[in-house]
This record gives sequence, structure tokens and C-alpha cells, in this order.
Amino acid sequence: MTVTFDKSKLPSRHVTEGPERAAQRSYYYAMGLTEEQIHRPLVGVVTTWNEAAPCNISLSRQAQSAKRGVAEAGGTPREFTTITVTDGIAMGHQGMKSSLVSREVIADSVELTVRGHCYDAIVGLAGCDKSLPGLMMAMVRLNVPSVFMYGGSILPGRFRGKDVTVQDVFEAIGKYSTGEMDLKTLHELECVACPSAGSCGGQFTANTMACVSEAIGLALPGSSAAPAPYEDRDRFAVDSGRAVMKLLKENIRPRDVVTREALENAATVVAATGGSTNAGLHLPAIAHECGITFDLDDVAEVFRRTPYIADLKPGGRYVAKDVYEIGGVSVILKALLDGGYLHGDCLTVSGATMAENLSAVVFPNDQDVVRPTSDPLSPTGGVVGLKGNLGPEGAIVKVAGLTRLSHEGPARCFDSEEAAMAAVLARNYGAGDVIVIRYEGPKGGPGMREMLGVTSAIYGQGMGDKVALITDGRFSGATRGFCIGHVGPEAAVGGPIALLGDGDVIKIDAEAGTLEVALSDAELEARRKAWRARATDYRSGTLWKFAALVGPAYSGAVTHPGAQAESHVYADI
Repeated sequence: MTVTFDKSKLPSRHVTEGPERAAQRSYYYAMGLTEEQIHRPLVGVVTTWNEAAPCNISLSRQAQSAKRGVAEAGGTPREFTTITVTDGIAMGHQGMKSSLVSREVIADSVELTVRGHCYDAIVGLAGCDKSLPGLMMAMVRLNVPSVFMYGGSILPGRFRGKDVTVQDVFEAIGKYSTGEMDLKTLHELECVACPSAGSCGGQFTANTMACVSEAIGLALPGSSAAPAPYEDRDRFAVDSGRAVMKLLKENIRPRDVVTREALENAATVVAATGGSTNAGLHLPAIAHECGITFDLDDVAEVFRRTPYIADLKPGGRYVAKDVYEIGGVSVILKALLDGGYLHGDCLTVSGATMAENLSAVVFPNDQDVVRPTSDPLSPTGGVVGLKGNLGPEGAIVKVAGLTRLSHEGPARCFDSEEAAMAAVLARNYGAGDVIVIRYEGPKGGPGMREMLGVTSAIYGQGMGDKVALITDGRFSGATRGFCIGHVGPEAAVGGPIALLGDGDVIKIDAEAGTLEVALSDAELEARRKAWRARATDYRSGTLWKFAALVGPAYSGAVTHPGAQAESHVYADI
């Protein structure tokens, strides 16, 4: 049912109302809008559609359904797109430096589009890893009524009777390097691993942040789990379009939804599902846009108190489609709420609270994809924060599926991902080593690359449980093994990771939450005095700009002062 809106206080009045806006209205007539449509609220429907990868290829279709929902509820949808950088394509080469930077470009470009055209509300649809937090960051930054919707996961591939994902292909490259897999078999696997549109199917970064979108309250209940090819996605898109008009009528804004408690709910679902360590960057960044301090320490505190209950790849057995088939993300949230791990009174974009959304959900006992919190896979979360003299600002590790939670060994230091990858492919490392990849942080990369190529090669060589790896860069959500990322301060600013030498003994304890090097404070200080900063090859352009502006990983690797510095909010213009 449509509702009549008073535009006197909506941003779009600046481009549609009064004689002085006749010129602007002429552009809308040029695009075929009627007078009635021009004087309705203008709703930006933004997608990250492109032909870079399967993650985004179905978003244009889903946007049409979202637009229909907006129009049915009395709004005028205005579709636009923004970029993505797809990690699976960018992985393992210099292109990965663009990945995290794209999160900022996405948020900035949505802000500029909405500000420039005075849109009153946003429906945002995203597929690949950084596009999900990028759109959510823009929503809370602008603070106009907004609904987020995930574009859906890819269907699992089938290879010799087993479900497979792109993670299996990356690890197969390591097997090929050792002669364990021949080229014909590798080719057979690559041809079947990704059989449809949609984002990577395991609990990698895209599906992790999709779970976050429901847990944080910015997505409609149940909207995240359906695979991209399923027509359920179109139904949820229509509902999202209708929902944003209800939010506009009731003046419910993203910062009413994304509170400190909602951020804790989001961190809880990451830990409970053994989600991507990248959430340790994205949750602080979303909080920053709201003016809430919620850094890696805060995220790690939630991780420590949350049981690990969802048996999902890469550490477990199942993929996103399996979650959908047992009832979706709502089942995970229901288990957590019943166990006392969620704030049930948090408002969501449905207009109801988290507890109200879940009141009719019945936890299914005839499945083992998700367990009740009384019978977890482990009593603490699948992701852990670490601190110590090697990472005073913190670090993060995914422990889901690991059988060992501590490691002590000599450092093997590399000053780039390429140098480490060359050593791994040459088998120039040994059991017990701690492989150190540095100068890959937000400033030092610049861009904080992911290291899935290196970690997958190590696993493919059968060494995944025999070594550890630490970096001031990042790991893919598909990474498995004892891999510690986001070590801060990063090497580029003289953090302790820059001061390591081959043979220094590193001690990692994920149970105690510690990351230490067996060096005295005096020795570290002497090395610090001898250390010299390094220049990168990126002396102009977007990567230079990012390096100049970006803050530390523990606070989200953000590039502007955030809501705490605001003197106005766009939604109030």
C-alpha cells in the first residue's frame, strides 16, 4: 500500500520542489518520470553490479525487484552502480592492493551520489567482500533510511563426488607445486568449482558480512542466506524496497539501528560462525561512521565470550547453501539469542527488534550445520584476538577447525607477499617455522593485501598444520591454518614486526590471546633506532592517497575522522 509523503523535510526537496527547481525537474522529465513520480521521495537503489566476477553478476536483476518494491510503496527509485574489486580475481598479485581501498571508494562514491542528487533513502545490494561493508558504511555515514541486501552466495561445485569451492582450487595449486596433483586434474577442478552466480560459498568474508548485515539489523530477517540464482532473492529485494519506504515514513535511520549493542551482536555472529578475520577491520570501520568507538579490542572481547556453533568452511564441512536449507541466518541468530549471547532488544530495519524477528523461528534439531550453544564446536569463538610485544595494537587469527592453538618457532622473514610465495613454492621453509610477511599493512602495502595464495600453497603442500604465518596484511576468509593477520603497529610505521630477523623465536598462544617475540625491550629498542622507513612504488594516484590517509588496522583502517567529528549529518539537510 502506498503512502503519501511530506517532502518539506526530505533532502530531495532541494531538487524537486518549488519554481526555483524547474531546471532540475526538466532532467527528470527527460528520463520519462511523471510529475507524480518527481514529487515522491527519491530512493537511491545502489548495486555493485559488474562483470568482474560471479559475486556481482546477479545484482542488476535483483535491483529491478528492489525498485519495484520502492515504487509499490510510494517512492521513486533511482538506480546507480558503484565499483567493486573482486578478491578472487585480485588475489596473489599487485591487484590485491586495490581490494581494501575499494571499500573506501565504494562508501565515498555512494556518499557523493546521494549527496549530489539529494536522495531520501537507500537500498543497497552487494556481492563481493569489500562491497558489503562499503555500502553499510555509506548508509550509516549518510544516515538516511536504508536497507542492505546481500546478493547471495554461489552454489557449491561438485568434484569427484564432493562439494568444492574456490578455496579448493587455491589449495590445489599448492598440491600441483609438489607434484601431488597433475595439470589435467587441476584443470578439471577449476572448471567445476564455481558453477553459478554468487559470492564464494564458504564462510569467507562475503558470507561473514552477510551474516553481519542481519545481526547488526541493516538487512531484513532471512534475506542473506538464499543462493544468488534462487528466486527467493527477488522476493527479498521487493520486500527490501517496501521496507525502506516504511523506514522513511517512520523516520527510522541507520544510526537508530547500528548501536553499540548491535555491533556486539555482529561480532557475536562472526565468532559463532568461524567467520572471516576481515570482520575485525570492517566492524570498527562501520562503528567509526556512527561515532562509536568499537575497535579490535572490543571485537576480540566479544569473540572470547562467544561459542563457535556453525560448522562451515573453511574450518568446517558446510557451505552457505546448507545454511539456507536449514532456515538461514535466522537459525544461527536464534541459537545465539536462546543461549543468551545476543542483545534481543536491538531495533532492526524490519521495524521490529531482534527478539521479535526471531520469536517464530524454531531451531531445527534434525541437522548438524548449526549447533545449539549448549553443545558448541568449541566454547569460545572461531576467531580470536591476540596481543603482546610483537603486536601491541593487536592481531587476529581464525581458529575454527584448528586442532592446535599455540605455536613456537623461528621467524622466516619476507618483506613482501611475492618473496614469501617464491620461498613457499621452492619449499624454502621448514616445519616449525613462523613465516613473517611484512610491509603489507594498510600504509606499507599500501592496501593491506590478503595472503590466500601463500596460505593455500602451504596447505596444499601438506604443511598447513606444521608452520604458522604472521603478517601486518590480511587473510582471505578462505584462509585456514595458524595464520595471524592485522599485526599492529605495521612494519611501515616501525612496528615490532619490522624489527624481526630470521631465527627470532616467536610464541603464539590463541588460548591465552598472546603474540610474543623472545626479545628484550632493550633489544627491540636498539633495533628500532637502526630501522629506516621504506618508500613504496606508489607515489601518486589512489593507492598513494589511501596510504597518506589511512589509520591503523585495529581501528578499522579508516581514512577520515568519522562521525565523532561531524557538525552535521547529510540526512538533516
